[in-house]
Amino acid sequence: MQKRKLGDLEVSAIGMGCMNLSGLTGKAAPIEYGLKAIRKAYDMGITFFDTAEAYGPYVNEKLVGEAIKPFRKEVILATKFGMISESGLNSSPAHIRKVVDESLQRLQTDYIDLLYQHRVDPNTPIEEVALCVKDLIKQGKVRYFGLSEAGSETIKKAHKIQKLSAVQNQYSIWTRQSERAVIPTCEELGIGLVAWGPLGTGFLTGNITPNDTFDVNNDLRATFPRFSKENMQANMPLVTMLQDIATKKSKACGIRVSPAQIALAWILAQKPFIVPIPGMDKIEYIEDNIRCMDIVLDKEDLDEIETRLSQIEIKGERLSQTLLDDIVEDI
Repeated sequence: MQKRKLGDLEVSAIGMGCMNLSGLTGKAAPIEYGLKAIRKAYDMGITFFDTAEAYGPYVNEKLVGEAIKPFRKEVILATKFGMISESGLNSSPAHIRKVVDESLQRLQTDYIDLLYQHRVDPNTPIEEVALCVKDLIKQGKVRYFGLSEAGSETIKKAHKIQKLSAVQNQYSIWTRQSERAVIPTCEELGIGLVAWGPLGTGFLTGNITPNDTFDVNNDLRATFPRFSKENMQANMPLVTMLQDIATKKSKACGIRVSPAQIALAWILAQKPFIVPIPGMDKIEYIEDNIRCMDIVLDKEDLDEIETRLSQIEIKGERLSQTLLDDIVEDI
């Protein structure tokens, strides 16, 4: 398994987003299957596992903690705070200390490798957040600090107080806002970018059609504008482009290449400090996604992708308005 650096933290070149195993984009997987999937990912070389207290809520941390217990010291465990409380977003120092202790219990560990603020809290200065995490690092409860869905100025302010190892923002071939300022800031400061949603919440795999529907009771995509029938139909040229590149690479390499592998290989080709964490809720997805590292997109491939992307207008907001309202700054 190839490795990449998030600041001073070394991780597998792709990580496992564990959220989907707890049912946020469809029905939750049975517990035994979730344990098997996470352990299969580890057996195949993935050493970077991503969860959050908000996933479930709480149940995903319990699943991940149980799954990695046999090899806890061999993996990098990331979780997040601050997105849920009785008052909504809450990153007050007292709340951070409380929920970190609760996460440690659910994860069955005495330290968190990478702790993210899940969303920027407009009511708590980021400097106070960074100071609190800095203290948790001194206590040994946390090893490294990260932010999620943060903009460039917040990143710079936090980094001055406590060195950031990673920023986790939505980033993919159809969600590229982070290229404007966040990625250049990360490059300047030596911070890694963790790309969540690298497969467009499933759309970029080619396994979703405009005729598919999503259950509003257990699938966040039912609320995402990009997943309306009209917008999915309008965005299908993007999938066609990925399928075309995959067919071309299949012929050149003599192996089957999937659109998902092209989408992930494209991310890996952007910067050496970017690590995608696809949501792999089926074992066959793990096996397919890992093979993206065997795919080398050369300059001709990347130029073709950019040319074709320039001719495609992506329709629909990336998230529901409720989730966008929790993002307090332009990314």
